[in-house]
Amino acid sequence: MKTAKDIAIIGVYTALMIGAQFALSAISGVELVTVLFLSFCFCFGVTRGIVVANAFSLLRCFVFGFFPTVLILYLVYYNIFAIVFGLLGKWCKRQVGAREKVITVFTAIVMTVFFTALDDIITPLYYGYSLDAAKAYALASVAAMIPQIFCVAISVTILFPVLVKAFRYNIIKRKI
Repeated sequence: MKTAKDIAIIGVYTALMIGAQFALSAISGVELVTVLFLSFCFCFGVTRGIVVANAFSLLRCFVFGFFPTVLILYLVYYNIFAIVFGLLGKWCKRQVGAREKVITVFTAIVMTVFFTALDDIITPLYYGYSLDAAKAYALASVAAMIPQIFCVAISVTILFPVLVKAFRYNIIKRKI
């Protein structure tokens, strides 16, 4: 990080993501972390996104507990997530038109499915589940994934352009 401003933005954004996850943690399938984090990575790039991904993955343990499978899942998934949306933002030149919005929503849905698939691999491997238990675990995870896909599609469609505009105006143009 080049400046104290970078560190402050990263710290505040990490706290915002943890707060959003905590606020909605009681409602299965409803989350805003995806739209918050993808907007950040889209605007600020891969490097800052990876720092936020790691800070979020590690610091959220103080709120939700230290579970090895979740920590592994988050460290792997959110770093990949930061790369995907950081590069998407660079490819779109940080602009949000209709085409970019559709691509972003689609990519967010794919990443949500990828999160569940990655969890369905990591958890059974870590705990040494039998093949039948691993299949049951994967099948049970679909129940949480379906509402999460709808939530991601709606939240990204509505909030992504707003967050990008807010970043562009308040942070990037004002050089905060």
